[in-house]
Amino acid sequence: MRIAYIECFSGMSGDMFLGALLDAGVPRGKLEETVAALNVGARLEISRVVRSGISATKVDVWVDGQKDLPREEYWERKEHQHSHDDQHEHEGHAHSHLHSGEISPANVPALHEHSHGRGLTEIRKIISAAAISEGAKKTAITIFEALGRAEAKIHNTSVEAVHFHEVGAVDAMVDIVCAAVGAEALGVDEIICSPLNVGGGVVKCAHGTFPVPAPATVELLAGAPVYSSGLQAELVTPTGAAIVKTLASRFAAFPEMKIDKSGYGAGSRDFPGYPNVVRLTVGEVTANALAEKTASDTITVLEANIDDLNPQVFGYVMDRLMEEGAFDAFGMPVQMKKNRPGMLLTVLCKPEDEDRLTQLIFTETTTLGVRRRDEARRTLARHWEQVHTQWGEVRIKIASMNGTVTNYAPEYEDCRRIAEEHHVPLKTVMQQAARAYLGNQNL
Repeated sequence: MRIAYIECFSGMSGDMFLGALLDAGVPRGKLEETVAALNVGARLEISRVVRSGISATKVDVWVDGQKDLPREEYWERKEHQHSHDDQHEHEGHAHSHLHSGEISPANVPALHEHSHGRGLTEIRKIISAAAISEGAKKTAITIFEALGRAEAKIHNTSVEAVHFHEVGAVDAMVDIVCAAVGAEALGVDEIICSPLNVGGGVVKCAHGTFPVPAPATVELLAGAPVYSSGLQAELVTPTGAAIVKTLASRFAAFPEMKIDKSGYGAGSRDFPGYPNVVRLTVGEVTANALAEKTASDTITVLEANIDDLNPQVFGYVMDRLMEEGAFDAFGMPVQMKKNRPGMLLTVLCKPEDEDRLTQLIFTETTTLGVRRRDEARRTLARHWEQVHTQWGEVRIKIASMNGTVTNYAPEYEDCRRIAEEHHVPLKTVMQQAARAYLGNQNL
């Protein structure tokens, strides 16, 4: 079992993660092809830099000939531009040049406007049309949807009504889609993340000056372990938070592994005596780690009795709950008061997702009340292996206890895709995948 560990001791941003991916061995061409596939007028500039003594890969996104800037620097320069524009008019149009002697217009063009952004619907269309894998498309869209939900909650609006500011610009789209493609290219079974150093102080953004971490970052990192080293800077951006929250299966200390390779991705600023980098370590899980016993955690159970809902809507609601992050959702027929037949809707989820999923249940169903409780859960250690069938690759989910395999099952979505593409019975694909796995164990 191969795993990747992200160490966010100096925070996390999209460009830092891309640098770490490249430094850890993801081919440069893979990300450059991804940017070209988006067809949004962007390109990558990849360089080698040193951050407080550590050599790292730096990735910058250029859009229409303009280089993306860190948020704080962007708004400082934008304010400077506006101040300059108010003082100098030429032929009825305000200039966007910066003062001579600071940064010349030749090497820093007029700042591009993040604030116009893009809506989630447009972003989905751009990603869906790109020539990348379906898995990477789904991951990238999930990251953007997480950003959308955070912004919608903060601004008290709907996800579809959100027009992303900094996070919706082309450079952030490049960061997110390349992160999804690069993470897939690592070829690991699990990505784990360290606690995140969020920094401190204040940060300027489209709506004003806010304390660090920014509101969207706080919302995105609900349930994740965070801390501040005292450094007065925004170390975790909303884009970086959305990436790790989506890609990482869990947050933990450095896992037991046999290290294969590692890479460092650099941030834009260089803090004296403090390496502004993200480290990505890839390796094989050791036999001792695989032999772990069952793990314990706490989950939230949501329940609602429903007796007047169209059955077609009930199925839709369960699909939506799963899309929004529920561990499981199911219905059971029940006989309710006044002898009315109904359904008991049960949802299993993370405690931090309770409010969002409860709101979804109220919005999409006719229930007037949702019950909730926390329950202890024990889970088997799980990992993925890939097997080859005559129609293509299929992932096998394997559960084990104390190093002994207790269950295995072909991944349904892989088998369904193959069955549809090759016009063979689904059960045949699943049977061959299971035989391939058993055959590998007997070698």
